[in-house]
Amino acid sequence: MIRREAKRPKKGGEKDRERGSSERERERSGSQSGLTMRPRPIGRNPHELYYLRMQRTREKTDKMEESKAMRKLRVCVATCNRADYSKLAPIMFGIKANPDEFELEVVVLGSHLIDDYGNTFRMIEQDDFDIGSKLHTIVRGEDEAAMVESVGLALVKLPDVLHRLRPDVLVVHGDRFDALALATAAALMNIRILHLEGGEVSGTIDDSIRHSISKLAHYHACCTRTAEQHLIAMCEDHTRILLAGCPSYDKLLAAHHRDDYMDIIRNWLGDNVKEHDYIVALQHPVTTDIKNSIKIYELMLDALISFNKRTLVLFPNIDAGSKEMVRVMRKKGVEQHPNFRAVKHVPFEQFIQLVCHAGAMIGNSSCGVREAGAFGTPVINLGSRQTGRETGENVLHVRDADTQNKIYHALELQFGKRYPCSKIYGDGNAVPRIMKFLQAIDLDEPLQKTFCFPPIREWDISQDIDHILETQSALAIDLGGTNLRVAIVSMRGKIVKKYSHANPKTYEARIELILKMCAEAVFDAVHLNCRILGVGVSTGGRVNPQEGVILHSTKLIQEWSSIDIRTPISDALHLPVWVDNDGNCAALAEKKFGHGKGVENFVTIITGTGIGGGIIQHNELIHGSTFCAAELGHIMVSLDGPECMCGSRGCIEAYASGMALQKEAKRLHDEELLEVEGMVDLKKAEFVSAIHLINAARLGNSKAGAVLRTASMALGVGIVNILHVVNPSLVILSGVLAAHYQAPVQQVIGQRALTSAQRIQVLISDLEEPALLGAASMVLDYTTRRIY
Repeated sequence: MIRREAKRPKKGGEKDRERGSSERERERSGSQSGLTMRPRPIGRNPHELYYLRMQRTREKTDKMEESKAMRKLRVCVATCNRADYSKLAPIMFGIKANPDEFELEVVVLGSHLIDDYGNTFRMIEQDDFDIGSKLHTIVRGEDEAAMVESVGLALVKLPDVLHRLRPDVLVVHGDRFDALALATAAALMNIRILHLEGGEVSGTIDDSIRHSISKLAHYHACCTRTAEQHLIAMCEDHTRILLAGCPSYDKLLAAHHRDDYMDIIRNWLGDNVKEHDYIVALQHPVTTDIKNSIKIYELMLDALISFNKRTLVLFPNIDAGSKEMVRVMRKKGVEQHPNFRAVKHVPFEQFIQLVCHAGAMIGNSSCGVREAGAFGTPVINLGSRQTGRETGENVLHVRDADTQNKIYHALELQFGKRYPCSKIYGDGNAVPRIMKFLQAIDLDEPLQKTFCFPPIREWDISQDIDHILETQSALAIDLGGTNLRVAIVSMRGKIVKKYSHANPKTYEARIELILKMCAEAVFDAVHLNCRILGVGVSTGGRVNPQEGVILHSTKLIQEWSSIDIRTPISDALHLPVWVDNDGNCAALAEKKFGHGKGVENFVTIITGTGIGGGIIQHNELIHGSTFCAAELGHIMVSLDGPECMCGSRGCIEAYASGMALQKEAKRLHDEELLEVEGMVDLKKAEFVSAIHLINAARLGNSKAGAVLRTASMALGVGIVNILHVVNPSLVILSGVLAAHYQAPVQQVIGQRALTSAQRIQVLISDLEEPALLGAASMVLDYTTRRIY
């Protein structure tokens, strides 16, 4: 029995192929029978059919690509509580502002929907976001079991929501147990996950949850370089990691300078409160040590009551132990105390103002080590909850907060201080980076994530959104007697761009010009793909680098003594600022980029308009008890020598500086003893300089030669004294006169130094801009090794 298959309609291409195969069969059969058969003519020849098929294929491919290009990326943002919404809201606004690229879906769950925590889902509605789903996922209880049951309840409810919304990407933030449920559900339902703020370390169970979410996530947007390195060490693919910064910084850096900040402060704390004269308190339970965290909370409240300052107390989060904390607060009568205001929620924009202008912040909230640093607000961190995080100078840790007195003493130390603004966690440009990152996601890539086992990349490599190097850079300022210079300097010591202007004569004009040039450089840095980590300032005179204050300036820079240079720059740019003497900066430049790299003990001497320098001893810069160490130009080499600008006599600077040589050149010129045959006519020169003296000596002028020998001897004897005091292994000469002094100084060392020091080498610096590079090195060295 022969089974006949049902015939289906044949497409045009199939018919063509069928006709072609039939003709080939007829030809074969004809040849086998010895007969020659003429093929029956058909409508198109094989070449026409081939090109027709190719054209149809191209048209089909073009239509598919066009359809893919028109398709929007469906992004679901899930928010669990007031804290993560402050980080997710800027991203949600960014997605909403690009309707041609994205479709936004919003899912709300967790403590957002609980009255005891302020029903904070309303602020999402007030921001004009459509909430696609509200999931009640919190199981009431005061122990760890309630948290576990909440995760289970969320896992029961989330599949229906995710199946209905069918997002391409789910955006999850942080380290909350609700977020773990979100990531688990999405991963099992084959939905791509973008995790924000992964790779960080805080010191509690949150670390385990955060790292678990990172392992489930396909893409990562982290805040700090250390977090990025942690993710890479966790075998995450570095091409899927974006070093974006914290999204909340985009909002707080743009909005914290509000004119109505005092109205906000008075609204929450009363009419009589003053700026920098109140405290913000926010303490959460530590789920791995609930009993101790409640004890710390009680001691904190006792210390705040005794400290007797107006205080805004925010309710703790929903973790196990929070109810007991609220009982402690009510038992102490905090809600009725005249100095206290206890609130469940403050809108983020207003909370920014309250933190920015507070006298101090206390507790264990991540806001204290992250957002508060952007304002320089003093912070007291209690217990272990945030001790693993990177922090600015503004944070004082009280890890063993076991007595009221210890916390009270910390309040005394911190209250009312102001610190340099820190941008460890962001520069205000996180959202644009994240938008580009989302646009770059290829939905045709395999969904299964792969893990890498790479070596840790070097510090100066950063994966940017466009997969190109985003250069970690510093802003360097050099305040000279004549010119004011600003430069963008990369991690490798390359001057990316330099700005120069005549140094104004007054303090007001100088500060105004510095801020203007810095603002221009910061703006240009974005287009040059440079991320500015901080600002370094090199200036003449005596400097207190700890306070960022110029104590006494040189006579070349007027109105420049007792000047706090750090504060105005830090306040204007929201960047950390380092300040030091130009001689010390030259030594730091050699240590990082020059001959001093890898040398434990060396001395750098600047031979320019003046004589200065810096001493590196055991890899550290020596400042001295009153910050006048390494004033090498004022080492006395004669009791009755020429008068120095410092007021003394016989200093090295009075013999060997550019000003001293210029003075001698002018004296010889006035006595008509300077010019010799072969020199340019000095009558045509605008002024006589040290270079004229050097040229005259080279051409055989004995008077000029005698001046240079005396200067070289003075400098050489001074350096011999330095060798006998600090015994460096290397001497580096820097500045315009270095090449003229190297050989005679080396000769003096060979003649006059102790035998053990005679072989110490004198090198000429290869660095063209030691002051700028040294100023930059203060920033680059500190910001890239910040580990607390």
